[in-house]
Amino acid sequence: MKTFLSLVAILLTGAFTSFAAPEIGSPAPDFSAMDTNGKTQTLSQYKGKYVVLEWTNPECPFVHKHYDSGNMQKLQKDYTSKGIVWLSINSSAAGNQGNYTPEKWNQIVKEKGAAPTAVLLDPDGKIGKTYAAKTTPHIFIINPDGKLIYEGGIDSIASSDQSDIQKATNYVRVALDESMSGKPVTTPTSKPYGCSVKY
Repeated sequence: MKTFLSLVAILLTGAFTSFAAPEIGSPAPDFSAMDTNGKTQTLSQYKGKYVVLEWTNPECPFVHKHYDSGNMQKLQKDYTSKGIVWLSINSSAAGNQGNYTPEKWNQIVKEKGAAPTAVLLDPDGKIGKTYAAKTTPHIFIINPDGKLIYEGGIDSIASSDQSDIQKATNYVRVALDESMSGKPVTTPTSKPYGCSVKY
C-alpha cells in the first residue's frame, strides 16, 4: 500500500519527468520536426528572429480558455504581424489525448481562427522533453540571439475560467514587449499551468 501511495505521489507531482528545462539566458536547444503541412521546421532556421513556442492540446480545458476567448489567437496575430515566429507544438503520444492527424490539426487551426506560423507534431515527445514542457499551454520565448528569455505560464491566474483573462498579467505579452523595446524581461520565469503534456 505504501509503495502504491508513493507511486501515486510521484505521478501527481510529475517527478517522473526527470528532464530539465534549459536555463533562462542559455542557448535554446535546436530541434527539427514536421509541421502539419508536411514541412520540416527547425529552430535554427529562425535565428535572428523572436520565436515563441506554445505547447498545446485542443482537448485541454485550459487551452480552451485561451482559444475559445480568442486570447491566444490575438497574441499570435499581434506578434506574428511584427515578424515574430509562433510555433504551436503538440507532444501528445500516439493513442493519447490531443494526438491528431495533420489534416485534423489544420481543420482545428482553421475553425479556431488560430494564427501560428506553424503547428509542429512531436508524438515521440523529443522536443517537449528537451524543453521540459509540462503543461498545455506552456510557453517559451527565444530572442533573436537564440537565447531563452522566458518560460512558464501564459499569464498570472492559473484557472480555466475565461473571465480571469482580463484580470491576469499576460507574461508572454509583457516579456515580448519588454525585450523588443531593449529592456530586460522583468518576469523571465513563472509556473506553467494547465493540463499535463500527454507524453
